[in-house]
Amino acid sequence: MRPGSVRSPEGKAPRSDPTPNDSSLIPFVFAAVAGFKDCFCLDSEAASGDVELKVEQTSSRHFKSSQGCHASGIMSAQVAIEKFSFPFSCATRLSQQEEVTQKGCVQVRALELHDFQENPIISKPKPVAVIGDKHALGSPKPPNGGDVAAAQALVCAQASQSTVLPRQSVFEKPTGESEDQRPVAKRQLSLESAARTITVVKKSTVRKEAEEQRQLKPKAQLGQRATACTAATGKRRRRKDLFTNSEVFHRVDSHVIRAGAELKEKCVYDVKAIVQTITQGARNELEKLRAIWVWLCHNIEYDVSGYLGRSEKLHSAEEVIAAGRGVCCGYSNLCTEMCREMGIECQEVPGHSKGVGYRHGQSLKNVKSDHLWNAVLLGGQWFLLDACWGAGRVDMDHECFVKRFDDFYFLTDPEEFIDSHFPDEEKWQLLDTPIPLEEFERRVFKTSAFFTMGLRLIQPQHFHIVTDDGEANVSIGFSRPATFTYEITQHQDLLHCGASEQKESVNSSFGLLTVSHRSMKLQLLPPASGTYDVKVFARPESASAPLIWVCSFTVECPKPRAMKEIPQNPFLSWGLQPGAGSLGIAGSSQGSDAAEVEEGVFKLVLKTSRPLMALCELVHPEMEAAVAKRCLACQIEPDVLTCHVLCPLHGFYRLSVFVRDYEKTEVKFQNAANFLLNCKGKTVEFDELFPPNLGSVCGPGTRTSEVGLTKFSHTTAVVSILQGKCNITFHNQQDLELHTVLSREESQAAATPLSRYLFCTYTDSKVTVSVSFPGAGVYRLGLYARLTSGGDFNPMCDFILRNSCVQPGPPSPACTQPGGKAACSSSPVWACWSRSPGPSSG
Repeated sequence: MRPGSVRSPEGKAPRSDPTPNDSSLIPFVFAAVAGFKDCFCLDSEAASGDVELKVEQTSSRHFKSSQGCHASGIMSAQVAIEKFSFPFSCATRLSQQEEVTQKGCVQVRALELHDFQENPIISKPKPVAVIGDKHALGSPKPPNGGDVAAAQALVCAQASQSTVLPRQSVFEKPTGESEDQRPVAKRQLSLESAARTITVVKKSTVRKEAEEQRQLKPKAQLGQRATACTAATGKRRRRKDLFTNSEVFHRVDSHVIRAGAELKEKCVYDVKAIVQTITQGARNELEKLRAIWVWLCHNIEYDVSGYLGRSEKLHSAEEVIAAGRGVCCGYSNLCTEMCREMGIECQEVPGHSKGVGYRHGQSLKNVKSDHLWNAVLLGGQWFLLDACWGAGRVDMDHECFVKRFDDFYFLTDPEEFIDSHFPDEEKWQLLDTPIPLEEFERRVFKTSAFFTMGLRLIQPQHFHIVTDDGEANVSIGFSRPATFTYEITQHQDLLHCGASEQKESVNSSFGLLTVSHRSMKLQLLPPASGTYDVKVFARPESASAPLIWVCSFTVECPKPRAMKEIPQNPFLSWGLQPGAGSLGIAGSSQGSDAAEVEEGVFKLVLKTSRPLMALCELVHPEMEAAVAKRCLACQIEPDVLTCHVLCPLHGFYRLSVFVRDYEKTEVKFQNAANFLLNCKGKTVEFDELFPPNLGSVCGPGTRTSEVGLTKFSHTTAVVSILQGKCNITFHNQQDLELHTVLSREESQAAATPLSRYLFCTYTDSKVTVSVSFPGAGVYRLGLYARLTSGGDFNPMCDFILRNSCVQPGPPSPACTQPGGKAACSSSPVWACWSRSPGPSSG
């Protein structure tokens, strides 16, 4: 046992009191009165005499002292104070004005210097901070009377145990005896008198903490990931909790921009004068901070010349203001000074960023940080902001600064800020679970537009992707309809290589981009082995502005997939377009994945919510446009659009569909869908393609029904014929004058005109068109009607007749209807008729 020490009450060694005037001899400290628990020992090195007492009172009850306490070597609190000259700082009851609004939190006001001098006990130069719960703050006056308070302290009842040594660790017995194994008298004392605990800390520690508190008030709270007040609420406030959107600052922003221009004209460079001017009318700390932020972003440009080392970098606030330019430290330093003028707690935060000069995949370990930004304290909680990134971007191709106000970096949420900013000190991540530097290096780079558009990365989680069987996939979710495109180029070291951050469209044949209701999927297919950079661009669906860069990846392709060339898609994505619903498309028989074409024939069916007019386009890298037209036939019905496609070549095709409202003839067609077709097997021969000069409307549908041509015996556009002849019937409800025409692709003039192979009859409203064929092949049967007296014949629809019978049918004779009306014409083009008084035959 060391000299000057005291054993616990269970010990048998005599007690030796320390000398009051020589506090360095204090090896142990103990105290026990009514309401104190057990005596405890301090480490001799920790109890150097330069110590501080912290008292935690856990109950307002007053207990009686157990008999024999003095006999056991327990000293009263009064004796302890007078013997050791330990000054206490106790909290008295607060007035109503001194209470903090947060639940369970109260603030203790520091006493003036004369309060300490008048009290004979607390005038000793040994400052002590007392931290307890709110019941202690309402307790009677401290020993010897006098209102005492050594410093300003924030006390939270819900977090009181975290501010002192845990009671269990202080009074824990080395033997580890349980409560039931302790003596009855001892156990009773513990149950009745657990009212106060005393902890002892070094005075040097107190001084160090005081200095840290001066530089960074909520340092302890940062260590706990929350301030005392946020601990009471249990949830960290986000940016949206401070303001719904930036429109709420319209008044402040307008004033700052106007005042900033006036100050610049007057050559005002004084920080205090500028801050006082731009914050006029600001109603709270948030609006004052907003004014400072907006002024920085609009009046200071990034010093590209200084960054490149071609001129001296400016650091001081006055120099930066006068020149109107500065690097990142110029922004952060000026922000700190301006906040200080407004009494806003602001810190400069050094760290790494994925800005100019950053290389994807580079290791930042043991690399000096290259950026500075700020953290500000608002309402007892720290928030992050970067005025340098908010002011604009650097164009390294032209070595210039591009001004572009980016509101995203004003009080950015830590979960989003960490994707581009990694602080040197972990506490400034402000995350519940901080990430290591290696994770920061691997994370996908996301621009501010990624977050402002409400995008969400589904896969991958890291920027570097290695292809599997020549394929790599990227998926992004979105909460609001968006349009996407992408760009794939050969890899470059710099992430910001000066390439444009906006795109109107990208014609890339190295991937398939599909957009569903709530996500985008990009299937990347690099053309050769190597490393590629992939940029994804997006914009809100309703916007007409160029698409904006939202994120980047690096794709490594060890071995490309052997495949045919994919046709370019200038319409951004595959499948139904995000806005197809608004155009009247309700559903599709084909999804966004590539369709496998069997036997060289494909059929697309689109359901519509209203009558539409449609046009289709088919593209193959090796097929001419004239041939592509003979591969398409479109049938338009009031609630369905059907497109028949023929594939004469192997490989990939792009099938695009354009629509407009049926009635609105003045409206332009808009792209509603794009489908990728892959023909691997059998193809269609060129002489089996659809006939030339095929109309835009095939088969009965909207156009025929609106003029009264109904009840067609053949409701599809394509009719297959096995016997070498067919009859097509329908009803002519409005007694229109009709014409038909039969045609096919002829390599040479036929001996008998094709019109001779048509024979038509008209009974009441029923019309029968009989067709025989001179040979096998594909024929076009066109149906026309005269809608007004003396007007032209208008096309109603075309039928595609595919005859597989090689036996030629007999032609029909030319005939004249009784009464002089033409029932059948010998014209080489037209077969026409009018209403007859009775049945006719031919």
